[in-house]
Amino acid sequence: MQRTGTTQFPPSLLEELDTLSRDGLHRRASLAPFTSFRIGGPADFLMIVHRQEDLQRTLAILHQSRAPYLLLGGGSNILVSDAGVRGLVIINQCRRIYWPENVHTEVLDVRVESGALLAGFARESIQRGLAGLSWAVSIPGTVGGAIVGNAGAHGGDIASVFLEAEVWHRGRIEHWPHNAMSFAYRQSILKQNWPPSAQPPIILAAVFRLQRDVEGQAAVEAARHIAHRRRTQPTDKSAGSVFRNPPNDYAGRLIEAAGLKGRCIGQACISEKHANFFVNQGQATAADIMALMNLARYEVWRQFHVLLEPEIRFIGDWSNGPHLWTPGNQERVDAS
Repeated sequence: MQRTGTTQFPPSLLEELDTLSRDGLHRRASLAPFTSFRIGGPADFLMIVHRQEDLQRTLAILHQSRAPYLLLGGGSNILVSDAGVRGLVIINQCRRIYWPENVHTEVLDVRVESGALLAGFARESIQRGLAGLSWAVSIPGTVGGAIVGNAGAHGGDIASVFLEAEVWHRGRIEHWPHNAMSFAYRQSILKQNWPPSAQPPIILAAVFRLQRDVEGQAAVEAARHIAHRRRTQPTDKSAGSVFRNPPNDYAGRLIEAAGLKGRCIGQACISEKHANFFVNQGQATAADIMALMNLARYEVWRQFHVLLEPEIRFIGDWSNGPHLWTPGNQERVDAS
């Protein structure tokens, strides 16, 4: 796939970003190691930030210079183009958790930086005798990404414990309460399509309201959820659920009913364990995954007249394709 030239940044800007990156600024760095799919082309420039003050300084500099950038957390729930990402990619590893001390109330508010791993936060909350996050103990990705997509499982979701977020927006820090987030099934206001001219709001940290685990059931529930996930979902390289569940049905059930469980294109395969999980069995490309998604969309539409909508987000330069199949495209989709 042809890829256009590298984005140009002023040398002075690159020098300043280099000082804010944990191990310096990287040029033409592969994004595959930073995604749960282990798929993705290069970023023009890449930096890793692990302190919130450095992240805020980076965002301020980029806002002033109007330089293009993209923030990534755990790299789950995304598919990065084989052509990579233009501009700068910031890997957010700001992971501090601020636990209240000497608080003897039934309800506790916990502040968490957006790069913290959701599963780790959930497990530590249980160890500290708190309830509210048992459903999240095996969900991949970061707190910031979980808020953007209103991650959930086993009847729980982020919206149920979210209180407020510190958000970088239009060059300043804003505080967004629960009612500003427009939470819905696997959706929030942050997941909408922002115009290319507007940098989407970025979560810096969030506050979650948890409760004392008076009955001691949080650990029991967490163990049950972990066992269920291990039994029903693959451990291979994947991005989690590829498609959203349609109303009153399940994407995995429809893909399996269409006869596609275990189908492969290149080294991308539909999992034998769960048909809504696509796995990278070696050196799969983003084009392989997209072809497999198109096959699933086409066959489920052809057989059941249900159009599966992606849950994963497409990141990077997709200008030269491949593109997502739509019912208006009458071309037949076949596995190669």
